[in-house]
Amino acid sequence: MEEVEVVVAHNERATLRVGDVFLKIDADQARTDVEVEAMAMAPIPTPEVLWRKPPVLALAALPGTALGRLGEPSTASPAAWAAAGAAARMLHDAPLPPWPGRSLGEIASHLDGECEWLVTNGVLPTDLVTRNRRVAEAALRPWTPVFTHGDLQISHVFIDGDEITGVIDWSEAAQGDALYDLATLTLGHEEHLGDVVAGYGTDVDLDVIRALWSLRSLLAVRWLVEHGFDPSSPGCEVDVLRSRL
Repeated sequence: MEEVEVVVAHNERATLRVGDVFLKIDADQARTDVEVEAMAMAPIPTPEVLWRKPPVLALAALPGTALGRLGEPSTASPAAWAAAGAAARMLHDAPLPPWPGRSLGEIASHLDGECEWLVTNGVLPTDLVTRNRRVAEAALRPWTPVFTHGDLQISHVFIDGDEITGVIDWSEAAQGDALYDLATLTLGHEEHLGDVVAGYGTDVDLDVIRALWSLRSLLAVRWLVEHGFDPSSPGCEVDVLRSRL
């Protein structure tokens, strides 16, 4: 009998692995709708949908291993990181999904609210939040919407050697900021930014990428804390914020 592995679990969703099948259980079926449609539209490899019976979505496991994990050194080659950048470029060049993402105003408002919460509740030092809010300002600029994954962290990108075998977790996919995907991919792994940009194959504003590292980290801390994760683990979001000082 196959063992059941709990991949991730919190009060919004859970993912279980049974052999070569992942079972995703989500309280919000709109997220699953987005995931299924985005995977069907994406021009890069994605998991095969085996079946869907709400609230469960069954997906086939991808071959290979994750590009890395936040807070841990990546053993992937520079060529693999470049391949991830090339996959992101292919996605960003694809036709837009029909649903919009967050507007610039919504992101700015969310950022202000999260910074206020972090300071008011003493979660992070005021100077750390203030400095990173200033850094994040460079990310709050107009962009041309592209097809974005929306949560392109390295644990969602699978490789076999130097090749991309697929990208998972598409529930945040939408029209969005291309550089947000690149910043998410390289968060906590600044040493691989050059490889990703080389694979992406076009000019990238590195100051905006760095600003987005601050923005994403500031937006993530509260959610992580409230869902039982530790953003202060070595190499994770709080360390990313400290590196801006």
